[in-house]
Amino acid sequence: MRTTKRWIAAIGATVLSVVAGSAGAADPIKIGEINHYKRMAAFAEPYKKGIELALDEVNGAGGVLDRPLEFIFRDDQGKPGEAVKIAEELMTREGTVMLTGTILSNIGLAISSLAAEKGYVYLASEPLADSLVWEKGNKYTFRLRASTYMQAAMLAEQASKTDAKTFATIAPNYAYGKDAVAAFKKALTALKPDVEFVTEQWPALFKIDAGAEVQAIERAKPDAIYNVTFGGDLAKFVREGTTRGLFEGRDVYGLLTGEPEYIDPLKDEAPEGWTVTGYPWYDFEDGSNKAFVDAYMAEYDERPGIGSLVGYMTVQSIAAAIERAGATDADSLIAGFRGLDVDTPVGKIHFREQDHQATMGAFVGTTTVKDGAGIMVDWVYKDGADYLPSDEEVAKLRPAN
Repeated sequence: MRTTKRWIAAIGATVLSVVAGSAGAADPIKIGEINHYKRMAAFAEPYKKGIELALDEVNGAGGVLDRPLEFIFRDDQGKPGEAVKIAEELMTREGTVMLTGTILSNIGLAISSLAAEKGYVYLASEPLADSLVWEKGNKYTFRLRASTYMQAAMLAEQASKTDAKTFATIAPNYAYGKDAVAAFKKALTALKPDVEFVTEQWPALFKIDAGAEVQAIERAKPDAIYNVTFGGDLAKFVREGTTRGLFEGRDVYGLLTGEPEYIDPLKDEAPEGWTVTGYPWYDFEDGSNKAFVDAYMAEYDERPGIGSLVGYMTVQSIAAAIERAGATDADSLIAGFRGLDVDTPVGKIHFREQDHQATMGAFVGTTTVKDGAGIMVDWVYKDGADYLPSDEEVAKLRPAN
């Protein structure tokens, strides 16, 4: 099916070239896409498929500015230095007009810094660290996904409605984890001033000693736990915590835990009753969310993940920004992204002028196990615009640029 679609897209590009009267008129607009395709395949591969699905749709409809849109995919092996090297090659050798991608926040920050240095536009599609658009924000960097601040604030809102007074936190010891804990503490303290954080655990990314972490949290006797681990670290933490009874009688809040990429591998070991952010693809009955899921499953014969949705929306955002800009130079692209509205499967999102953060929201619900698999129930989609700081706060957070 993909071969047929690419053949049709190629014919469409050829027709555009003939109509325009020169080969140059149909030269593709190239986007450099950098990600951790081997190291984080469970997330990156669905993300890539989401991109390819959207590219088929965009190019099948005539492309952007009467030119086909093309993504050049590169694997950075999960290493910031390699990502920067690849980014420079994409800028200088491949003829890309801008960069996008990355999952890990430390790599997103490295590319953002390079983008500012080189005057090159970068859409950070997936990295979630708050500093990407605030403390280390720059005029060339935009971010699509709901940030740690936004998603942590959504969970803090839920936590503030309970009787829990003492909290433990566990998060990977790098930019994303640090920001996620700081954001949750700030949001929850504002809503519930008498809350107390009795312990903070900082396992190295993908190197968690789950037994030791569970023991440390148990010793602190918290009423509730805020978890930011993901991937293999999440699986180990859940299994060890369940075995030792850590979660019994405690409220647990899990950032990203409900995303299919992370909850699916747990199967029937998925936790019960956690309040999480995630993606309930199996529960959409109608509307644009349902249309996206149906199209994705028809194309790939597999369920989408949150990465699939982000990849799809990345292409939608880039295509809309270029169309609005009317050109592909950096200054035009910046103008195209700032204040941009994009219609997406989750509804209209807006790229804010004040900090270049999009208002893509997140789904918040409760975990349970059904038919041997972990899912979210009682979920609701929360608009990201409702969980962002004011212009006055952003002015204090973000350096002048």
